[in-house]
Amino acid sequence: MMASRVTDMFSEIDKFRTELLNNVDVMTDCQRIEEEISQREILTRIENVILEIVTSLSRDEAPVLALPNRSSWANISFDSAVGLQMNSGSSVTTIRSDCPSSATKFAQILKIFLIIYRLVQSNSFATKRDIYYNNTQLFGTQKAVDGIVDDISCMLKVPRRSLHVMATSKGLISGDLCYMEEDGTRIDCRSSSAAVAVSSNIRGIRNILSSAKFVMIVEKDATFQRLLDDDFCTKMSPCILITGKGVPDVNSRLMVRKLWDALHVPVFALVDADPHGIEIMCIYKYGSVAMSFEAHSLTVPSVMWLGLLPSDLQRLRVPEDALIPLTSRDENKLQSLLKRPYVTSKPDWQKEMELMQQSKVKAEIQSLAAIAPDFLTSIYLPNKLRYGGWV
Repeated sequence: MMASRVTDMFSEIDKFRTELLNNVDVMTDCQRIEEEISQREILTRIENVILEIVTSLSRDEAPVLALPNRSSWANISFDSAVGLQMNSGSSVTTIRSDCPSSATKFAQILKIFLIIYRLVQSNSFATKRDIYYNNTQLFGTQKAVDGIVDDISCMLKVPRRSLHVMATSKGLISGDLCYMEEDGTRIDCRSSSAAVAVSSNIRGIRNILSSAKFVMIVEKDATFQRLLDDDFCTKMSPCILITGKGVPDVNSRLMVRKLWDALHVPVFALVDADPHGIEIMCIYKYGSVAMSFEAHSLTVPSVMWLGLLPSDLQRLRVPEDALIPLTSRDENKLQSLLKRPYVTSKPDWQKEMELMQQSKVKAEIQSLAAIAPDFLTSIYLPNKLRYGGWV
């Protein structure tokens, strides 16, 4: 009896998975992760940059560094099988050593090059936080360090993890999942009451064991905790829940990608029905402009929008006092999202976003509690997953 209930419950998900697997060869080929770059090769690339600086100085010229421009859509192309990718001939930003406005940044970049060189050479690791505390006076803010590490990664065409720089994870994961960390620690995510922090070294994860039928990305920590409190993973077992607590950090995105590569099960996104939630879902699915140079290892183009859909608000007659009027900032964000290449290629998403534009309202996932306190976990999500209510 139980077995037939489970089969029935996941029949639409299984059907969808079969569809995905028919395309998986194409996708895996398109999303081939670059070969591991040897330590020697990384050191050589850094040495070449330093050599250019020394050569400039020997000629009595002010050294200049050219960084790929990671904030311009003009440098980006869209491939539905990979997401947003940086074009090979991207425009660059020049950082001059003799210009007062960029001299500090030039010094910061050189200092971080030195730190990375030593890390790679000694095969040791540091966090971005460690780098900041190496010289707080020079760096000024943690944000400056974070940006430069990504700039260097992009400039050398080396993933940040290969530069031996780690970032602290902010994401959480729970559900039918066990794996081994690189240092041999066994991680079990099956406790229904407490989630596990996403690893800081996703590349080192091995021996992934899971019978999960699907992975669900949850936009916000509050919703994620609510699902844990309501024992969602047991009700919809076997499944995996993950949250990046808002805009996801790189480790949360790498983890979603790792799960896709290892399990090839459907990945769904549960986000607020607002422009911000849609953008967060797009980061998991198609990547971001700033990290487009690493799209191959960060995106999962098969991610589907499970909810909260603007059409759900009308269909479920969510009480009006639970809806929030769109601000002018929301309207601008929506306008810009509708013009993005990945939205123009998805008519179902376009329709949902146009509906939001017309109704001029948004809603948080928590708005479903206005229908009934346990509506999200007992009715909304089980029905969506059972009957294929995703787009």
